[in-house]
Amino acid sequence: MGRAELKVEGGKMIKIQLARKKDKIEEIRITGDFFLHPEDLIEELERMLMGCLLDERILTESIKNFIDKKSAILLGASPEDFAKCILMAGEKDG
Repeated sequence: MGRAELKVEGGKMIKIQLARKKDKIEEIRITGDFFLHPEDLIEELERMLMGCLLDERILTESIKNFIDKKSAILLGASPEDFAKCILMAGEKDG
């Protein structure tokens, strides 16, 4: 399982644990000190990302769409930050 941490501008931390199969997310765990409200959406976001292609543009758009669809509030990090950290973890799972 690949692991990555990304400290984003403003000091918040994103931590990703990821298992991939070929170029897709097989398992993912997202933690850190960012804020996603409502909080129970983080598990739903993880489920949504399973099977997603490890591509920065696709990941960013998928996360943005998820946040918009759920009317969620993401503070301390951006969808782009999440995508970047996911790719970093994906590179370490081999």
